[in-house]
Parts: sequence; structure tokens; C-alpha cells
Amino acid sequence: MSASPIGAHVQVAGGLATSGLRHTDEIGARAVQVFVGNPRGWRRSAGDPRQDAAFVEGLAERGVPAFVHTPFLVNVGSPTPATVDRSVETIAADLARGVQLGVHGVVVHAGSAVDEDRYEAALRQLRERLLPVLDALPDDGPRLLVEPTAGGGRSLAATVEDLGPYLAALDMHPRVGVCLDTCHAWAAGHDLATPGGTTATLDALEAAVGPGRLGLVHANDSLDERGSRRDRHTTIGEGTIGAGAFAELLAHPAVAGVPVVVETPSADGGHARDIALLCALRDGRRASEVPSAA
Repeated sequence: MSASPIGAHVQVAGGLATSGLRHTDEIGARAVQVFVGNPRGWRRSAGDPRQDAAFVEGLAERGVPAFVHTPFLVNVGSPTPATVDRSVETIAADLARGVQLGVHGVVVHAGSAVDEDRYEAALRQLRERLLPVLDALPDDGPRLLVEPTAGGGRSLAATVEDLGPYLAALDMHPRVGVCLDTCHAWAAGHDLATPGGTTATLDALEAAVGPGRLGLVHANDSLDERGSRRDRHTTIGEGTIGAGAFAELLAHPAVAGVPVVVETPSADGGHARDIALLCALRDGRRASEVPSAA
């Protein structure tokens, strides 16, 4: 089994290369995720060619895979036509930026039908609007990585089992993969904390969508109890999921070689500590053997 590269979502205010690469080096990240526009709005950036080129070159020199995360407003399942139009435009634009930056994947939240009786209609809408975008992707371009949500509202995919009909609506398109967020999975009801629970969740994911679809893991502990449907991340090992679940996750064959990024609190060296802890767990060491993770 190849070792998963472990890193973080890095801040790029001030420039993809100027800020992104500096933060990558400061925390020892071996994989990165970035926003390429406003994460909480629709405004997109065309990018700075010099920053883009330096970012691509810098990551290549470091051997670090990169991912783009789409804005949180994106929801192709929405009943509001303007939201759907903007969502599809944003996904297509971020995929195009992903091609420019040579990223491995573009992460998109699975979205919501909003109303309970719109689930089937929302899946049909997903198929109609996203398949043309996926068909336009180059074979060597980034995959669109669907991230199940914490389960609030009428989510189109919260549990890993929900990914089966979601990907089926997209004809199991070869350019579609999965991004698994541990905090979301826990909030949606998956018992990651009980020994064997994370293994069972990953087994269920592969049963739902087939092997090879997992393209990225968001490793986040949770402030809330299982099934809360609340998406509140915290430091690895200091939340309700616990460090043991992450050791189990990193030992699972489905995660072999799959990049892992943390989206945990970054203040006071938080990302560096979480990366060090996850690396230790991946390599078979105990959390107590990582002083900086205390």
C-alpha cells in the first residue's frame, strides 16, 4: 500500500504562490487544497498568470498534489433556477481553473433538494445540468469530487450509501469521484469512533460507488455528537471522533495513496500538529509518540 500524502487546506490571500506555497512549507503539507475565488460568494477570479505559474512549478518541485474547493453556495439540486445556473457556471469555471493549475480534483458539496418531495427531481436536474460539464472535461483533467454533507436539509448525499444513487444519476461518469469528510460522515450518523466503524464506513463507500472513486479525504474531528447534522470541525484527537478512527482510516486499502487534507483550526500551529499526528498514525505510531500533537 502506498502512503497517503497528508496536508491541509491552505490560505492563498496574497497570491496562490506567495501565500499558498509559504503556508505549505510552514506546516509541512504534502497535499494542499485551495479556494480560487470567494468561498462564500459567487465572485470568481481569473487568476494571476505569474502566481499561477509559480504555484504550479512550486508544487511540482515539492511533489505536492493540489485540489480546488468550490464555493459553499454551490447547489445544483436547488429549486431556484438562478442558484442552479450560478452553481453550474461556478463548477465549470473551477474545473477550468483546475485544468490550468494541474490539480487532481475539484471538490463540490453534494448539495440539497431543499424540499423533501424534490429529491428525485433534484437528481434529474443534477443529471441534466452536470453531465454536459463532465463530458467536456479532458481525460487528463481534474475529477469532480463529490463531498457528502453533514445531512442538514434534504441533502442529496450525506451518508456514503447516498452516493450510490447520486453517482448513478451521473451515469457513474469516469470524471466523477468522491471526497470523504470525516466530520460530515460522523454528523450524518456513521459511527467512526467505535473500533471497526471507520472500516465499515469505507467498505460501505466502496460498495456504493465501486473501488477507485475515493479521490480525497478531509480529515476533521468533530465538536458534536454522532448524528448531530452539525458541521463543526476541531483538532484531530480532541473531538468526539477521536484519534483511533483516523488510524483506522489511514490503514484502510481504499485510502492507500489517496491524499488527505485537514480543515481544522490553523491558529497556533494547529495544522502542523494535525499533519504530524496523522503522519504518525499513518506510519503505525501512537498519538502519544507525537509531542507536538498534545
